[in-house]
Amino acid sequence: MRNSRCAGGTACATTRVPLFQRWGRRFRLPVFFALASVTSFGQPGQPAPVQPSLSMQDTNLKPALPGALEGVGIDQNLNGQLPLNLTFRDEAGRSVPLSSFFLTKKPVILALVYYRCPMLCTQILNGLESSLKAVSFNPGQDFEILSVSFDPKDTPELAASKKQMYLRRYGRPNTANGWHFLTGDPANIKALADAAGYHYKYDPKTDQFAHASGIMILTPDGRLSRYFYGVEYAPRDIRLGLVEASQNKIGNPVDQILLFCYHYDSATGKYGAIAMNLVRFAGAAFVLVCGTFLFIVFRRDFKADKQSLRRAG
Repeated sequence: MRNSRCAGGTACATTRVPLFQRWGRRFRLPVFFALASVTSFGQPGQPAPVQPSLSMQDTNLKPALPGALEGVGIDQNLNGQLPLNLTFRDEAGRSVPLSSFFLTKKPVILALVYYRCPMLCTQILNGLESSLKAVSFNPGQDFEILSVSFDPKDTPELAASKKQMYLRRYGRPNTANGWHFLTGDPANIKALADAAGYHYKYDPKTDQFAHASGIMILTPDGRLSRYFYGVEYAPRDIRLGLVEASQNKIGNPVDQILLFCYHYDSATGKYGAIAMNLVRFAGAAFVLVCGTFLFIVFRRDFKADKQSLRRAG
């Protein structure tokens, strides 16, 4: 780059400004911010507080609960092992061990419901189906779904009817082999529910069950990895839960970035942003973008000065 100074009709005198001076003046501020970002990126964050054992049943609230709801709820048993030797019946009436759904070494979504339920269980399955529509993973290929009835009166015929209904709603082809609707006897049902921390109560007057709403994600070896409460489940939470449960065997690099910035909160049963990790990621992204921009501009100016020197020579 050259500066020309002309006085009257005399010829212009050309002086060269050194490249590093021009570069320094032009990018002094971006470089300052880049260095500041590197500093913030390198600062260690505070460790997340240790979460105590959590339950949807607060002991302080138990006296205020109606008698029909006492003892009903979900106790998180994170990393607890399900008894995979339990036996259930699938929608075709065949006797199947629980372990048969873990042979593929894929994560499993577990929904404890009962098929005669007039309202809440339907909302749980509706919420799960709706969420899975927004997740690109496919049942049977990337993960398995187990809908297990805790009502011994439910039959394989009713389970088959429910399966057909939800497969039609889901509308994704080639997933019938990945969504299973099971029934069982009281002993196996209770053993599974107890291991999952799922507590319900039968009311003989209404022939219905009082129960909580939620789903669980299991690791490929049958351990409880994540709990999601309610009847609506964020697709992002379901996806990240499956990626974590699979030990990153499914998913893509974007999921790894999200898992770096989002952390499972066992108190809420949701994934929330980690402020320090977000700052670190933003700082790293800024340094990368700024460094790329500076490299391109510096390279362009270097080539321009080189060409000017050749012409001057």
